[in-house]
Amino acid sequence: MRTLIFNGSPRINGDTKSLINELIKNLDGEYKIVDAYHCNISPCVDCRYCHKHAGCCKNDDWQEIDKYIRNCDNILIASPNYFSELSGQLLAVASRLQSFWSARHFRKDELIHKKKRGGIVLVGGGDGHMSTPITTATCLLNHMNACNIAAPVCFHDTNNNPAIEDADTIAHLKELAAF
Repeated sequence: MRTLIFNGSPRINGDTKSLINELIKNLDGEYKIVDAYHCNISPCVDCRYCHKHAGCCKNDDWQEIDKYIRNCDNILIASPNYFSELSGQLLAVASRLQSFWSARHFRKDELIHKKKRGGIVLVGGGDGHMSTPITTATCLLNHMNACNIAAPVCFHDTNNNPAIEDADTIAHLKELAAF
C-alpha cells in the first residue's frame, strides 16, 4: 500500500503537520509526503508543452511526484484553510496536474490507470468555512484518479486549540487511515 500526502502548510510543526504525523502512525505500507512550501516544484505557467508532449517541460521534483501519483494506492491532501481555500503554495504545486488534464483532453491519453482512494484533512481558525477547500481538494483528487474519497477531516478552531488535542479529530483521522 502506497500513500502520497500533499502537505499544504508552511509550518514545519503546525497543526496540519501534527495531524499528518498522527495519520501516518495508523497507515499501512509506505508513504511519501510532498511539503508544498519546502519542495522544488514550480507552478504551471501554461506554456502548453503538455498539450502535445508527455510530461512537463520543467525539470524539477514534479517528475518524481508524477510517477508516484501514477502508481500509488491512496492520495491525501492536507492543508490549512487560508481565506476559505487551500494554501496558495499547495495550489501552485497542484497546478502541475495540468499535464494529466492535457494528456486526457488534448492528446486523448489517459496517464493514470490505477484508481485510488482519496482523503482530505483541513485545519484552520476563523469562521470555519470549509466547503470551498473541500470542493477544490476533491477536484484535485479526481484529477489524480481518486474515485473513492473519504469524508473530510476538518478542525477549524486552531485559533484557540491545537488540532492534535481534539479527540473527535483524532478519531476521524484513525477512520481515514483505516479507509
